[in-house]
Amino acid sequence: MCFKFALFASILIMANNSLADNTIQDLQWLQGCWQPVGAETGSEEHWLTPAGGSMLGVGRTVRKSKTIAWEFMRIQENGDSLVFTAIPSGKPEASFQLLSLNKQRVVFENPRPEFPQRVIYQLNADGSLLGRIEGQMKDQEKGIDFPMQRISCNQQ
Repeated sequence: MCFKFALFASILIMANNSLADNTIQDLQWLQGCWQPVGAETGSEEHWLTPAGGSMLGVGRTVRKSKTIAWEFMRIQENGDSLVFTAIPSGKPEASFQLLSLNKQRVVFENPRPEFPQRVIYQLNADGSLLGRIEGQMKDQEKGIDFPMQRISCNQQ
């Protein structure tokens, strides 16, 4: 029984240490400018280079030449973890704690009752980016994908 507890405790410590070892620099792959696949010109998501313990992002959705939605985002070091905070148009600010991070995928989670409960970014092998939100909505698991392609940040 003692051995099982020690093994379980060791696994928990290793899992916590692996998350605690992450810094904002581990998200360099997210920096740059991205356009949602099939979106109208002007629909973009931009992420600044990690610096000062944070990354700042902004997103805009354009339809029929009008901005219909926007979002300000921040990922910052908070003690020994990372926190994703979103301020979407017309909605209250929400923060999500780091759940997992590897070289090309990050998952943030907030067990709040409102959708979404998870925010995910994944850099794909072809250089595209998948943004995803998921969680419970009306007692059912739901997910929405936002596939994006890298674009030049100097478009005019």
